[in-house]
Amino acid sequence: MTSTRERTAVPGREQSRPGRPGWWTARRRDHLAGFLFVAPQLAGTLVFVLVPLGLMFWYSLHDWNVLAGGFTWTGGENYERLAQDPALPGVLGATAAFSLGLVALNLSLALVLAILLNQKLRGTIVFRTIFFSPVAVTLVAWTIVWRFLLQDDGGVNGLLSTIGVEGPNWLRGETTAMIAVIVVQVLKNVGLNMVLFLAALQGVPKELYEASTIDGAGAWTRFRRITMPMISPTILLTSIITVVGSLQVFAQIDVLTSGGPGTSTTVLVYYLYQNAFQFHDFGYGATLSVLLFAIVLVLTVIQWQMRRKWVVHED
Repeated sequence: MTSTRERTAVPGREQSRPGRPGWWTARRRDHLAGFLFVAPQLAGTLVFVLVPLGLMFWYSLHDWNVLAGGFTWTGGENYERLAQDPALPGVLGATAAFSLGLVALNLSLALVLAILLNQKLRGTIVFRTIFFSPVAVTLVAWTIVWRFLLQDDGGVNGLLSTIGVEGPNWLRGETTAMIAVIVVQVLKNVGLNMVLFLAALQGVPKELYEASTIDGAGAWTRFRRITMPMISPTILLTSIITVVGSLQVFAQIDVLTSGGPGTSTTVLVYYLYQNAFQFHDFGYGATLSVLLFAIVLVLTVIQWQMRRKWVVHED
């Protein structure tokens, strides 16, 4: 007889056996779960970003006229045409003027409004709603309303006439048209940056303000030494969003001025639209898209690299 005790097998339970683990380990299950979670985002990036970018570069190397049905390889001819385009300097100048005016006015106004609405005053919730509500309005509807208001006999000039000021035809002057487009766009989207700044201001520790007040720091010193450094990450975020958005403006230009008077408000995106969808030169339109992509990429990289100099807690 043997002295070993037989083990009774429990039904439905596997006996543990020492040795190498199976292929379907917990680590592989975690990896698969992670890939499944990011798969929709990866698929969207591939289909809606990477593939269109590749096609854009491919089309820029061709002469593609949809009406004539031609799709001919031209190599770098479209880029040579881009370098020699006499209208391009004016278009880039209008784009720069619009972007600089929009970014400066939007960010400064949003920050001022956020500081005012961050005070413990009565009625601030109502004003927050008023300033943010244009963000939820349809862009085309907002622009159409302002087109009527900015006409020679529109509501803006009617309001100015009540105080004895004769307003210009805002959308027919080269300078006033650009100013009008910038202001309309700022009023449309300033509420979004205002909310972001307001959230950042409410995250600044109150102890820092109390300590600086005890040390005798004034309001400007507190703003410059405490508020600006603490909200600098939000300033970086809003500046990148606003710059990229300013370079992609189209509907406002199309509805308000159609690029005029002359070409004073013809920004790069609208010039791209004219060549591709009005003149049916999709090859050159794709080349302008490559130029726009390069400008956005360079400006974003510059802003991201500058964060180390003025954003707190960045190496």
